[in-house]
Amino acid sequence: MPDPESIQAAPTSPTPEFCASGLERRIGGRCLYRDLDVRFAPASVTAIVGPNGSGKTTLLREFAGLLQPATGTIRWRGESLTTMSPGLRARQLAYLPQATPLTYDLRVHEVVMLGRTPFLPRFAPPSAVDHQVVANALDRVGLGDLSPRSLQSLSGGERQRVMLARMLATEAPLLLLDEPTAALDVGHALAFMELCRELASAGATVITALHDLDLARRCADAAIVLGAADGRALTGAADLVLTPAILGPLFAVKLRESDGHLLFENSLKRGNFGL
Repeated sequence: MPDPESIQAAPTSPTPEFCASGLERRIGGRCLYRDLDVRFAPASVTAIVGPNGSGKTTLLREFAGLLQPATGTIRWRGESLTTMSPGLRARQLAYLPQATPLTYDLRVHEVVMLGRTPFLPRFAPPSAVDHQVVANALDRVGLGDLSPRSLQSLSGGERQRVMLARMLATEAPLLLLDEPTAALDVGHALAFMELCRELASAGATVITALHDLDLARRCADAAIVLGAADGRALTGAADLVLTPAILGPLFAVKLRESDGHLLFENSLKRGNFGL
């Protein structure tokens, strides 16, 4: 992987709302990332990419305040995530994990209404505004007609879109998503990433881990590339760091670029399942 300093930094806000400095994480003696400094501009989409086990989910959990940084700081609007109250953090950022366990069999609209919890007064029922926000969120992911359905009756892809709607119902300005398109078919995956672009255009800061390198290249403004042997992450504008020259050796595949798309040719070694 090239020296991170050789890559031009992605465009950022002079006073970014969300930033991290000096992050380092080691697991079992292996360095996932170190000396990670990154600034996220409002109205932008940033993709986190890297081979399996490179630390994408771990980094997102740190960004969400669910995992305290071993080293370094993460700040939202000047305040450290570690000092923010849970209620304030819940209103400012929304995190969508790869999988959400289904403990109870709720109706679709009940699940999405959980996204409004940080805004509801204690013991007070949802207001008309809350119900409208939930309806709008379901419409945005194409599930408005399924509002009364049981979550258990839905397909895996439909459930994932319900969880996306729950995240949208928070109306949070910072959105953190871990492989949000993994359970979606191609059409819904593209539609959801277009929705992320719309949210960014409206001012949101969107950070997402993505398995699909071409989708990341097409939809992100900036990227964080994890997986280097020395733990040094590569950050920069998506079109500068999500290239065949950088990603091919990292994933042990042959890549080429065609009309702005990344195309896989074949694996460089037999039995490579890192993708």
